[in-house]
Amino acid sequence: MSVTETIWNLLVAGYDFIMDNLLIINILLSLVIVFFQRRSPQTVWTWLLLLYFIPILGFLLYLVIGQDFHKSRMFKAKEIEGELKYAVRRQEETIYRKQLRLANPEMARFKDLILYNLEAGEAVLTDNNEVRIYTDGKEKFRALIEEMKQAKRYIHLQYYIIRNDELWREIEKVLLQKAKEGVEVRVLFDSMGCRTMHNKDWERLERAGIQVAEFFPALLGQLQLRVNYRNHRKIVVIDGRIGFVGGFNIGREYLGLDTKKFGYWRDTHLCIEGAAVTSLAVRFVLDWNYAAKENLFLEDRLFEIPDYVRHGRDPVQIISSGPDSQTKTIHDNYLRLIHSAKDHVYIQTPYFIPDESIFDALKIASRSGVDVRIMVPCKPDHPFVYWATYSYLGDMVAAGAKCYVYNNGFLHAKTLSVDGMVACVGTANMDIRSFGLNFEVNAVIYSERTVQRLERAFENDMTKCTHVTRKIYDQRGLVIRTKEQFSRLLSPLL
Repeated sequence: MSVTETIWNLLVAGYDFIMDNLLIINILLSLVIVFFQRRSPQTVWTWLLLLYFIPILGFLLYLVIGQDFHKSRMFKAKEIEGELKYAVRRQEETIYRKQLRLANPEMARFKDLILYNLEAGEAVLTDNNEVRIYTDGKEKFRALIEEMKQAKRYIHLQYYIIRNDELWREIEKVLLQKAKEGVEVRVLFDSMGCRTMHNKDWERLERAGIQVAEFFPALLGQLQLRVNYRNHRKIVVIDGRIGFVGGFNIGREYLGLDTKKFGYWRDTHLCIEGAAVTSLAVRFVLDWNYAAKENLFLEDRLFEIPDYVRHGRDPVQIISSGPDSQTKTIHDNYLRLIHSAKDHVYIQTPYFIPDESIFDALKIASRSGVDVRIMVPCKPDHPFVYWATYSYLGDMVAAGAKCYVYNNGFLHAKTLSVDGMVACVGTANMDIRSFGLNFEVNAVIYSERTVQRLERAFENDMTKCTHVTRKIYDQRGLVIRTKEQFSRLLSPLL
């Protein structure tokens, strides 16, 4: 008997065994899903339903996108390092809380949120920031490149997606030149988001003296089997003086050049000058230390307070969340801001798949007379997520919220603002994945002038939207209703 025949016979025997014992195997796999780790009942039942309809294959999908097997071990080092970094500062923060003063007395109702972020998220409130808002990709990257050209000491660049196209080549050119001038340049990228890049692209940077680190590398070369725990943050810190954070990644579509698929790309990105940049610098270093197996906290010069040019007045807290944290800081900020709203809540998000607490908070706010407005894109970049979003949007319309579909391209902004006073802006979507499975970073801005600029941008976007009324929503066809129901059923897995 040949080797080929032997292998074939083994495969046939294995198949027959699985088919003969499919019920028992499925029960055993179900027990793994139920008892191996603690999850919400909704998520568990969704996985069990998937396993019922797609035996064996459903469990393989669970291993790829649903398992938490190594979560505690993977990020233990990150958590410990963060604790070590902030242990010395906790006493200082306790004193700082007692001295907290806000310029606007109305802002006092957000004091509990400030204290929560300080305690749970170790996010120091800084009040000397100048915040610039970018909603257009060309303007944002033009500003980023100009600021990088001014770098004297270091450039720390972290993005979820980097594509090897004309935009990256322009940025790379600046990075290579600054490295040649003696500026320390570090590039941190996520393995999943940058899967279209090749090793030679990163090696080219390393040969020029640029340090490169990969977050959560693929198991087998370019083969990506781990969908969870992606580093979705977009952070750039230049000399500890200027920081960028927001929704834009690096790629031609973010300049609105991918006209066939997305068209114009509407996003929101912040450029911050002030003490809040130090918080962004710490956040980058924590991620870098984990990915590069270094300890940049030993480099005191990376955290020296520079001289600021603009001398801003915006109070800002930099908050982050991820599977390495016991608290869902960004989620809790969204929830607290919604509960605190007296007049209005404005939300822009490409994915609207809220968990039960935020979903209920929004419906209660709307039914209590708060003007709740939610804006989502008119086209999907992930079909299942898009139809699940539209399903939740229908429930919000029924609750009295004003829901809008952005028609001028693709809306990728991640913003939540309340009463023209406080806003939470950054990388986190309004979905379950951003709340618990991805590493995210947001800026909480306690400044009327800056928040009102964000809200004016929202109101301008409304002129390019379709208002989804109850009548319009009820007119959708059977095919769309089916897509919605199926996608919503899978929403805990998305």
